[in-house]
Amino acid sequence: MAPPGPGTYPAHREYMETMTRPQFHIRAACGQARAGEWQTGRGTVRTPCFMPVGTRAAVKGVLPSQLRSIGSQIILANTFHLHLRPGEETVERLGGLHGFMRYDGPILTDSGGYQVFSLTDIRSLTEEGVAFRSPVDGAKCFLSPEKAMEIQRALGPDFAMAFDECPPAEMEGSALRESTERTLRWLERCLSVEMQPHQSLLPIVQGGMDSALRGESARRTVALAPHTAAYAVGGLSVGEERALTYRMLEASVAELPEDRPRYMMGIGTPEDLVWAVDRGADMFDCVLPTRNARHARVFVPGGVLNLRNSRFREDPLPIQEGCDCPACVGGFSRGYLHHLQQCGEHLGGTLCTLHNLRVLLRQCEEMHEALAAGKWEGYKARFFSVYTDLPAEPAADR
Repeated sequence: MAPPGPGTYPAHREYMETMTRPQFHIRAACGQARAGEWQTGRGTVRTPCFMPVGTRAAVKGVLPSQLRSIGSQIILANTFHLHLRPGEETVERLGGLHGFMRYDGPILTDSGGYQVFSLTDIRSLTEEGVAFRSPVDGAKCFLSPEKAMEIQRALGPDFAMAFDECPPAEMEGSALRESTERTLRWLERCLSVEMQPHQSLLPIVQGGMDSALRGESARRTVALAPHTAAYAVGGLSVGEERALTYRMLEASVAELPEDRPRYMMGIGTPEDLVWAVDRGADMFDCVLPTRNARHARVFVPGGVLNLRNSRFREDPLPIQEGCDCPACVGGFSRGYLHHLQQCGEHLGGTLCTLHNLRVLLRQCEEMHEALAAGKWEGYKARFFSVYTDLPAEPAADR
């Protein structure tokens, strides 16, 4: 069957049905939590899975080989930033993202919707798309659903996110309804763009902080894209209380197919991962662990250490005893890392980044094994005996 052109969505659906898509197999479950295996064209991804963020085709300060050595299965890059620099044509000429950044596993690209909508003072929204000023040089730019997909087609990731509108947490009423409807209309336009044979488009469920609208968005998203490789839940962890975040996740997941991964966008603390997995999410990404690491904030059981504090100046201990990350196994002391961070030596950020990422990647491995062994409830109990920051009951839905 010939690939469809723009504006031929029914034909595009037919075309998608003939393609071999990644397969997701649930190996074990406890309640809504699942341990799965997602078979992609570049290898099997075991879920639960955290995706390190390489916004500009690099996880800051870390080699691709180091990412693989600490357990990275799939990483994320950003369409918006790569479109601005160096431009998708340059990336395409230099081998697409896989060749450009020398990463041999699956790569997912965010569509740029979140970044564009965060530019509230320098962008304008219409049905056609979003006009904005480049934060790099102030040049006029425009992103439409079609353009976002064309950029991702050139970048060449395995998984390309649909262009959506990410509403602020406080949006409600008719404005939220219109925003959610626009994301659905934009999804149809995204689906009209022919992608490369190896690429899968992933749609995003929206709906703000309204559980009924969340459920409706999920149902209609599945109806529009029933054969997609996975579904994402967006517009959460954007300033609302954590308990409300997870109520909205539950409302979204309840309407999504069980035989596809559910990707909860934008979370990256150890406790958030457990809460999300327990509610049926499988995949996650967030800049928090790497950004924190560059500022000397490192994950330890039950919380975070700030290694810039003077109390660590002569501390001979590793970040976390028993940790299998390169920083801890390598014997680098808290005192040494304090010194590197105080002096602005990049090695400090690299070692802390490897630690924070390994903490989350190892946690995902442990969650998978606990689910596979039928010991999820015991795992949760042990985890929250250490991480005691539990979300309160959320307020009633708006």
